[in-house]
Amino acid sequence: MLLALPFHLAWTYDTHRRAVTAQEDPPGTSEAPRTPHAGAGSSDRPTTPGAPVVLAYHDVGHSGRSRYTVTPQAFEDQIAALARAGYRSLSSSDFLAYLRTGRASAPRTVFITFDDGTHGLWVHADRILAKYRMRAAAFLITGQVGRHRPYYLSWAEIERMRASGRWDFENHTHDLHHRAAVDRTGRQEPALGSRLWLPDKKRAETRSEYRERVGEDLDVSLRAFAEHDLPRPRLFAFPFSDTPAHSGADGATAEEGAHSTEVLLTEMLRARFDARLTNRADRPLPAGARAAAAGQVQRLEVNRGTTAADLLDGLARFTAQDPATCRNPLREPARWERTDGTGHTGLGALTGQGPYPGRTGYASAAYLPMGSADWSGYTVTTTIGRLAAHGNNVGLVVRHHSREPVTITLSDSYVRVLTGTGAGRREVARRELVSAPRHRLKVTVEEKRTVVTVDGSVRIERPTTRAVTGGDATGGIAISTRNGDAATPYPRFTSMTVASPQGRPRTTASGAAR
Repeated sequence: MLLALPFHLAWTYDTHRRAVTAQEDPPGTSEAPRTPHAGAGSSDRPTTPGAPVVLAYHDVGHSGRSRYTVTPQAFEDQIAALARAGYRSLSSSDFLAYLRTGRASAPRTVFITFDDGTHGLWVHADRILAKYRMRAAAFLITGQVGRHRPYYLSWAEIERMRASGRWDFENHTHDLHHRAAVDRTGRQEPALGSRLWLPDKKRAETRSEYRERVGEDLDVSLRAFAEHDLPRPRLFAFPFSDTPAHSGADGATAEEGAHSTEVLLTEMLRARFDARLTNRADRPLPAGARAAAAGQVQRLEVNRGTTAADLLDGLARFTAQDPATCRNPLREPARWERTDGTGHTGLGALTGQGPYPGRTGYASAAYLPMGSADWSGYTVTTTIGRLAAHGNNVGLVVRHHSREPVTITLSDSYVRVLTGTGAGRREVARRELVSAPRHRLKVTVEEKRTVVTVDGSVRIERPTTRAVTGGDATGGIAISTRNGDAATPYPRFTSMTVASPQGRPRTTASGAAR
């Protein structure tokens, strides 16, 4: 008996790992459309193929302990809402083809993704997807497959999911979905994007040690896919959606260390995958030209509190908009996002209605940050009033959040053109104006240049840097008002139009491939 016990335990464990959990039927209170993917016939439905929106789920289940677990009923309501609104779900290959070519296959598409590889995908999500003829991609932590059952999927369940044709499988590391100490105080940061603390050596990992550890994990994960006859994954999702820039980490010394870790990780991921997915980014990266150039795509996260209506609202926010359809932005305050940190909403501080940050101060807002990420070939014309001889001015940014945004600063008596952001921003042109409280500003954004005209007479042309092309140069608009003298009023934008003389925005998304 003593000799047989280890073999019995091993057999029991292996059987448990390979077990297939019974599936549950869909809740059934949402009805599938009579025609697959039939739209609701809304008047704002796109008439031409558009960029897909990537959805980020984690788990589907009845447990209420985690905000990342969506109930089966909520998941079915969301999938039913997508089907009724005319959305078609994409495979991983479909999605990568869009990033590579910029050509969409349908007016409304989504790429449904699940992180971690939890068993709720097999038990609950699979049959709901089948009911609505949708498909999804699961990002596996390969080192957890078959472990901590029944929380994670087994390889047998993964094989059945693959055989259904509804699922693709992508990468979420082998065993780096955890946090670990990065300094002698024990501060915890994501293990993937940080140089870890080595207590026996009383220091952080070197560059080479970090590269070896992370590279080996990624390669072990890829071998697991091959050993279980799964296609090689082409997409990678960051654990915790913590890219190195967001992890704030690096057990090494501050600035140089963090930068080098980010570069190292990006190099390793680019060498193994075609694109990277995250729920957080330092600038808007919806699927499109900008994201393809960066090799990184931002997803719309869905959690336990997300309703079907919330999901549709989020999709509208992520959906690319043609500048030709955004003719009067100042009349659409709901499409602007305040960026001044005041907590205020609306455009009152920029259009003359208030409230203002104070008698002196600064207000700013961006127009459709996600929907305008791939804008190129457009003209903004705006009129500004209440410009005073001293103390106030306005700003207009074009190519917003691109690799080379262009800022036009306008006062009563001068116009300045600046490129870049933060410490790298620099003035590239300045012209004196006939002093007046009102000026008309026109800015045309083309792929290779930006043309600024004030009052129809003062003209400045700025070529785009040769290194900044395609998706690196795209972006929408942002505005600001500044008042530095309590005795003068804030300036205001009194009118604004956006035109697209070259037709629809260029959204060719070449550049995703490594």
